[in-house]
Amino acid sequence: MNINIRNAVLQNVSGNSQSELRETIVDAIQNGEEKMLPGLGVLFEVIWNNASEEKRVEMLGTLESGLK
Repeated sequence: MNINIRNAVLQNVSGNSQSELRETIVDAIQNGEEKMLPGLGVLFEVIWNNASEEKRVEMLGTLESGLK
């Protein structure tokens, strides 16, 4: 069985409003289940790929600060 997680996640959230996306993200984080991590990774990939270099630097700064 070959499941394309990336495509499944993208199909699942495609067309969602900001409110729905927020709910999906918050639920995945609060739930804390390991199986949700790939989906969050796919969402981060979309954010990263659609961000300017300035926003990427900002995200990296936020990530670095959060890991200290």
